[in-house]
Amino acid sequence: MVEVDAVLAPGGGRPRRWRGPRRGAQAMDALSAGRRIAADLRGGITGSGAGSAARGLRRLLDADAVAIGGLHGELTWAGRPADLTAAAQLADSALRGDARATGGGAVALPVHARDELAGVLVVVGPVPPSAVREAALWVGEALERALLEQSAHVARQAELRALRAEISPHFVYNSLTTIASFVRSDPERSRDLMLDFAEYTRHSLARHGEYTTIAGEFRAIEAYLALARAVLGDRLRVQVRIAPEILPVALPYLVLQPLVENAVRHGVELPGSSGLVQVSGEADGTDCVIIVEDDGPGMDPEYAAAVLAGCGTPGSLGLVNADRRLRTVFGAGYGLVIETAVGEGTRVLLRLPRFQPGVVVS
Repeated sequence: MVEVDAVLAPGGGRPRRWRGPRRGAQAMDALSAGRRIAADLRGGITGSGAGSAARGLRRLLDADAVAIGGLHGELTWAGRPADLTAAAQLADSALRGDARATGGGAVALPVHARDELAGVLVVVGPVPPSAVREAALWVGEALERALLEQSAHVARQAELRALRAEISPHFVYNSLTTIASFVRSDPERSRDLMLDFAEYTRHSLARHGEYTTIAGEFRAIEAYLALARAVLGDRLRVQVRIAPEILPVALPYLVLQPLVENAVRHGVELPGSSGLVQVSGEADGTDCVIIVEDDGPGMDPEYAAAVLAGCGTPGSLGLVNADRRLRTVFGAGYGLVIETAVGEGTRVLLRLPRFQPGVVVS
């Protein structure tokens, strides 16, 4: 029984009734249980958390027994029905007919995710049909969220693979040609450049975890710049100033390297051009600020905004990918800022926290 107090309405009319704290506590308990069940189902309806999800549903429904199962009829039980075989047949009937099935004090309901049959929920005991329906919908929505999370992870990995595959064939050809030209005249330099080329391609193409350190990213950047200087000669001038205290900071792979490559490609590498590329990094309170700038031709600020919005040319994938991944990992307050104007060069500012829970270099 929920306790209520009578409160006189204005003008002495019919008393209003308000719900006491017990009802609110019960609602919060149900919401908390729902969150735990959703977390248990992140691995799917037959995943490692299925048993915990079934136990949570049994407590929530106050049922004698609850089972959840996938499309192949395997059931994970919390509690045990009087007739296990009959309950399994009931689940199979619900799956085959994609409809509610009842019998022997039990009910089986199909579970749908993204409008597709995803599994089955079996409830044994005197539980109201409306509560069973809500539980089946709850499970389906939890599975939908799990699928969305998995899709987002797959999309992030696909973006990273696409970014790693974006090595310019033109740059690779010029690098190898330059290395070959030194084989006879300066074999020691040829060897050093080949090692730089190996480091550059290893970092860009090899399989890694999600995160590296600023120091690790700069090893690949230094290898790239050594190759670029060998190819471009005196046309390319480089200045790098990085504060030592930010070198251990973790960040997603291939976030800094594309910024430097973009500065060289669009600021210096264009036919007939030459210029200076500057890279600087320092701590700013609890954040890091890294700046990559060139004195090249620059671009229209509206086009720069379009690039970060994902509407630039195919060659701008590195910038938009870096910005999205930084904001996804660290939040909307981080990412890239592009400062540019036609004829004024380009300055890309990257901000990230010095520490972020869960961002660990593997």
